[in-house]
Amino acid sequence: MAMRARVVEPEPALPRPDPEVDLVSAIEPRPVTTLLHASVARFPDRPCLDFLGRRYRYRDVADLVAHAAKGLHGLGVTKGTRVGLFLPNCPYFVILYYAVLEAGGIVVNVNPLLAEREIEQQLADSAVEIIATLDLAALYGKLARVLEHRPVRHVLVCRMRDILPMPTRQLFAVMRRKEVAHIPADERHVPFQRLIDNDGRPPKVSIDPTRDIALLQYTGGTTGTPKGAELTHANLYVNTVQTGRWFQHRITPGQERILGVLPLFHVFGMATVMNVGLLIGAEIVLLPRFEIGQLMQVIHKKRPTIFPAVPTMFTAIMRYDQLERYDLSSINVCVSGGAPLPAEVKESFERITGCVIVEGYGLTEASPVVCINPVGGVHKTGSIGLPLPLTEVEIVSLADGRTLLGPGERGELCVKGPQVMRGYAGRPEETRQALAGGHLHTGDVAYRDADGYVFIVDRIKDVILAGGFNVYPRNVEEAIYLHPAVEECIVAGVPDPYRGQTVKAWIKLAPGQQLDEKSLRAFLEDKLSHIEMPRQIEFRDTPLPKTLIGKLSRKDLLAEHQARGATGEPS
Repeated sequence: MAMRARVVEPEPALPRPDPEVDLVSAIEPRPVTTLLHASVARFPDRPCLDFLGRRYRYRDVADLVAHAAKGLHGLGVTKGTRVGLFLPNCPYFVILYYAVLEAGGIVVNVNPLLAEREIEQQLADSAVEIIATLDLAALYGKLARVLEHRPVRHVLVCRMRDILPMPTRQLFAVMRRKEVAHIPADERHVPFQRLIDNDGRPPKVSIDPTRDIALLQYTGGTTGTPKGAELTHANLYVNTVQTGRWFQHRITPGQERILGVLPLFHVFGMATVMNVGLLIGAEIVLLPRFEIGQLMQVIHKKRPTIFPAVPTMFTAIMRYDQLERYDLSSINVCVSGGAPLPAEVKESFERITGCVIVEGYGLTEASPVVCINPVGGVHKTGSIGLPLPLTEVEIVSLADGRTLLGPGERGELCVKGPQVMRGYAGRPEETRQALAGGHLHTGDVAYRDADGYVFIVDRIKDVILAGGFNVYPRNVEEAIYLHPAVEECIVAGVPDPYRGQTVKAWIKLAPGQQLDEKSLRAFLEDKLSHIEMPRQIEFRDTPLPKTLIGKLSRKDLLAEHQARGATGEPS
């Protein structure tokens, strides 16, 4: 008989400027599937998913999850079986994610945009036995090439046309048939329709939320090497409830509509769009990718009330040349994460929508949400806000990794809380390093002010060591962004034969703007110290590289710089 799950008790909390947030009540860990079942019981006939106009009620999604779970059991999925989801945002993702968990399996999110070599490494590391994908040639073709080297027992093939509304489904069958992959007719390949062809009564699986892994989510982690963070049912469930509490007086369960453009295969989208959406009985409007024209039309027509996004999405909206044609006033709350949100973008977006944007912070190893600015309290520019309920944040010395630092002192941000991962799969030494001292070492340099608000300074690994001085790229970027001509900026340290490293800035100007190195340095003269001043500045006509969720990618620019053999020249 399984032991009763331990109730997570609250830690002593700092005073908060938002008195409406429930900081006191304990959260009992539960299986992640509880999020879906609870909302099905409360809102069975409410729309749950909207994908390109095709809508599914909560009872419809629950029924498909039950049938898929029974089908997965028939394919040999038992407790602990790893099942990969090689899927973009679509109803299949939500259905199979919850079906795998219902069957007792472990979800492994496999990013479809990764290179084939990276996908193969991830499948090998995670020991995926079954993987699901769409029947689109672009996706299935890539996966099929990977599976030549890393076979799995079964490939679940989901037909794109089956999730489209009429008449789009008919048009797709005629106009886009060349985009559909040829799927081998063998026992290894299992069509989704065959998977759900059963009585929809999967056997009950006993889940211990605090011990059983629900998700292997791959991340560069705190040490840079991709690895699978083991997130338990309790980690994910409790973090969803923590996040829901933060917004509980700004939202109405059963009446919200969440815009799902963040990829669900990324932990940010999975948590804030899918899991929080199901927790509050929201209608989740899914978009398969970020495309600004489509996004504007969906906001205008579908009237979402909650919009989680990364800063580049808010920036794209505010710079959209047809912005005045669209009504964005339905949006009530936005959550921004992944990178600093420029103050002018935040202010402009809030002004035209009437919403509030709250910046937050999280990481895969924390399921992911750690801090958010108060919704009904004080928002501090540049801050990631305050710790969630039951979450303890500490700033420790960079020198020894243990000594606690006081307000205003910069050190490594460490986290304790029920959302912190169990560890990295198959990597005991890296787990020991990440969880040393009983808390999660994030690898981020931060400080706390006298009110308890947390400010991220930079990644430890991104700090530039120039002539014996520490230069924080984020400080330099924030100064450059103050210039009205700058649209995008990335700052990094590049090799320098004299200083060890020197500061380089890559800049894309806003349309119609002009700026040169001399003028920019003159503008920065009273904003940066001599050691922080960029020695190299590269202006680009095209957008700067971004990660798969739209964050500006310092890593890609440094790789490009290294490939060109650049060494940097002191000026």
